[in-house]
Amino acid sequence: MPRRRIGFWYRFAAVICKPPLVVLLKRDWRGMENIPAEGGFITVVNHNSHIDPFGYAHFQYNTGRVPRFLAKSALFGKGFVGAAMRGTGQIPVYRETTDALSAFRAAIDAVERGECVAFYPEGTLTRDPDGWPMTGKTGAARVALQTRCPVVPVAQWGCNELLPPYARKPNLLPRKTHRVLAGPPVDLSRFYDREMTAELLKEATEAIMEAITRQLEEIRGEKAPETPYDPRQERIEQRRRTATQSRSRAGQEEGLGK
Repeated sequence: MPRRRIGFWYRFAAVICKPPLVVLLKRDWRGMENIPAEGGFITVVNHNSHIDPFGYAHFQYNTGRVPRFLAKSALFGKGFVGAAMRGTGQIPVYRETTDALSAFRAAIDAVERGECVAFYPEGTLTRDPDGWPMTGKTGAARVALQTRCPVVPVAQWGCNELLPPYARKPNLLPRKTHRVLAGPPVDLSRFYDREMTAELLKEATEAIMEAITRQLEEIRGEKAPETPYDPRQERIEQRRRTATQSRSRAGQEEGLGK
């Protein structure tokens, strides 16, 4: 299937966004040959800075295959930002509503039309203390198994040095380098023709996250932790600690009251 034309809004966004990115970030981009020249596909990208969507979009824009991001629905309202989001073909995500599955259906439709859909499978900025990818959510795996499209793992590093996660002010000097490495498509064929259970989606997602992590290991020249950071497990442990502290305080208060 032929590629979709870039279009006015994406070119207009590039005119606005590329100059500051070029000024603020040096570039070390590799693996563009792994971005399919034709047909629908998805990319799966790690997320460690609020500005890395712009850095990554710059990388992929230069391949000629522009990404369609999944973004929160609030960005699609009135005004210039909403017009730009709609004009560039981004996909609204309606969280915790009856329209929550519409993003999944829209992503499948986009892939089947021959477009690229970019997923941040972690769902949010990584909370790993050293910036490694966390456990992923299953949305990318669902689309991949439904469409059997190529899944290109992309790792990036450097935007987080310019603007660290959850930081309010950038570190402008010295000038940072945005490193991107796109790898060959993840082989998910062993998951085809099987019932799409929660366990199957979990296994496919783990394969996707492992591929992204391997790419990031190459960029950083370091080994990632054997076990990815799991924010759900961290929340469980935090609740346990809170409950233990509450019981301990209650016991102390009871002892004082005797």
